[in-house]
Amino acid sequence: MTTGSRRSPLALTILGLLEDGPLHPYRMQHLIKQWGKDQVVNVGQRATLYKTIGRLAEAGLIEVHETTRDHLYPERTTYRLTDAGRAASREWLVEILSTPRNEFPEFPAALSFVPMLSPRTTRDLLAARRDLLVQRLADREALVREAGVELPRVSLLETEYLQAIIEAEIRWIDTVVAGLSDGSITWDQGQLQDAARRLDEDS
Repeated sequence: MTTGSRRSPLALTILGLLEDGPLHPYRMQHLIKQWGKDQVVNVGQRATLYKTIGRLAEAGLIEVHETTRDHLYPERTTYRLTDAGRAASREWLVEILSTPRNEFPEFPAALSFVPMLSPRTTRDLLAARRDLLVQRLADREALVREAGVELPRVSLLETEYLQAIIEAEIRWIDTVVAGLSDGSITWDQGQLQDAARRLDEDS
């Protein structure tokens, strides 16, 4: 099946929110924040949400349910899920859950150019990143505790995943910072140029 619409985390989130019934964009944005989906989905500005809604409507995955007018509020258009949208959300979930994909985050890209900096500067920057990750981990754990609601584990899977990723990155940074501190990870321009020259000769 082809949906005619490009898959994205925000598009999947909109389809998922509409599973429980029609919503207008403001309510969608509120629920994304309330349910912590903004931790895993980059909503950006409200214009981004409206643009994605428009794209899903053009593809026939959602449709206008009703438009209401009230002198106290601006005109509000409510959207509902179509059968095609329900099928698309299932298809996307199956693909995403079963098949890893290269997503090209910026941190690994920056790591590939670390030799532009000195080992000492790299060590200090990674140590600063570690401190921020530790704080982020503590903040996430506090949010879960402060919710004060006993949620089924399935509702917290994305939070568990993010925490596991942060914990793994902290452990990895610790090994790299240790290597940069004891000199087992080091480089200089001459060493890098020799490696690049050997690579050219072998290719």
